[in-house]
Amino acid sequence: MRRLTTLGIAVSLALVAAPATATATSTAAPPVTELGGTLANGATWAAEVPAGWNGKLVLYSHGFRPGPDNPAWDPGFDSTAQALTDRGFAVAASSYASAGWALGTAAQDQLDTLAAFSAAAGEPDRTIAFGTSMGGLVSSLIAETPDSGVDGAVSTCGLLGGGINLNNYQLDGIHALAELLLPGQDLQLTGFRTSAEAGATITALMQAVQQAQATPEGRAKVALAAALMNTPTWFSGESAPDRRDFAAQQEAQYNWLLQTIPFVVGSRVSIVTAADGDSGWNQGVDYRALLQQSAQRQQVDALYRTAGLDLKRDLRTLTAAADIEPDEEALDWMDRTSTPQGDLQIPVLTMHTLADILAPVEYMEEYAETVREARATPLLRQSFVERTGHCTFTDAERVAAVLAMDERLDTGRWANLADPRQLDRRAESLGLGEADFIQYKPAEFINDRVWNPGTGHGHGPGKGHGPGKGHGPGKGHDPGKGSGHGPGKGNGPGHGR
Repeated sequence: MRRLTTLGIAVSLALVAAPATATATSTAAPPVTELGGTLANGATWAAEVPAGWNGKLVLYSHGFRPGPDNPAWDPGFDSTAQALTDRGFAVAASSYASAGWALGTAAQDQLDTLAAFSAAAGEPDRTIAFGTSMGGLVSSLIAETPDSGVDGAVSTCGLLGGGINLNNYQLDGIHALAELLLPGQDLQLTGFRTSAEAGATITALMQAVQQAQATPEGRAKVALAAALMNTPTWFSGESAPDRRDFAAQQEAQYNWLLQTIPFVVGSRVSIVTAADGDSGWNQGVDYRALLQQSAQRQQVDALYRTAGLDLKRDLRTLTAAADIEPDEEALDWMDRTSTPQGDLQIPVLTMHTLADILAPVEYMEEYAETVREARATPLLRQSFVERTGHCTFTDAERVAAVLAMDERLDTGRWANLADPRQLDRRAESLGLGEADFIQYKPAEFINDRVWNPGTGHGHGPGKGHGPGKGHGPGKGHDPGKGSGHGPGKGNGPGHGR
């Protein structure tokens, strides 16, 4: 939390066990009261309540943390939190019960934080969930929870394609790198249980990619793997490369991959540990069909022609070698805890940059499709920021999104609140920095698929791993049943169907 000054002495306030404690402080900014405590499962929570509290609470969900440090308050949100408390909002957050892939408890931890805050400060008149990255997924899951006590949700840079798609799109990319750049090598791609296992794969892939970048043939193969991994073609600068400048696009993808491979492969240890198995699979995937759907297929075609390579042959190689099956119990867990079903109970506003390597902007197309199939589209609006990077929003953009949701809850309708020009005007009127909202339609997310035990899978627009959306009745992996993340309808506790 913010460092606060009392009687000229700088102090840091530690969280204490429940019941909540409060400390009133005064700085140059309006004074806030800090609250904090420990939930029943060991998660800690913290909150800031301004002296002139307007009765509205922003319930903040943080992103993935590798650990071991796992504080309730996210320093990366501190300046936004101050901008919100300056405007009368209270802000509350939790650590979740664990670091890493915390989806087993995260949504409920946030709702328990809301309950603890209400007991300490009084029940808010309105609560807006706000999440970043993995926390954006948490906020979207809260938005599907009936009678959650939350009124609206803002999901920024969210992993809204869900955890199953996360594992699969990353697997598609590293499968291509391994098969095309390291043929014949027995390289582990899934099921990482230790950092040493992940580290060996990271080292091999990084060396292979760096060596490949030195030749036209290698660059073409890197571009193919990058396309299968939804890697952005804009890395830095004020604007993206020209749409026909395929060499510049490939260089951007190469630079992204150097940053991405260590993080995504390393993070799979946490996901595998949480799910007690790896939900990722590519058995039966037709990689030619995937590339046909990709917005980057022209780039890949052009680079393969320039290098004199046979693209069809490489795609056949990838398809023939695709034999990884999921751990089905892990797949069930990811479906229950980490996969949006789209059944929104409250309004949701998403915000995403155009070139996000950890949560590809194509995820927003997938999420909109999921919500549409659940017939909840009237509750959803999506916004986009013309910028590169993961969660690289300004305070102005973040606060503008909260204020837009606040007005949506006031009026009961969206009108033009999520229009990029309206969001831009609102953001730039706050005195918190620049804003770059833009009208944008994301390309198809190409890696969604359905797992059918015993028969492999058919690639297509399915969600889950059974009859699922687009392939039979219901959502998920059992017709008519569902599972989720809190109290709700379904086969036991859940917030889905």
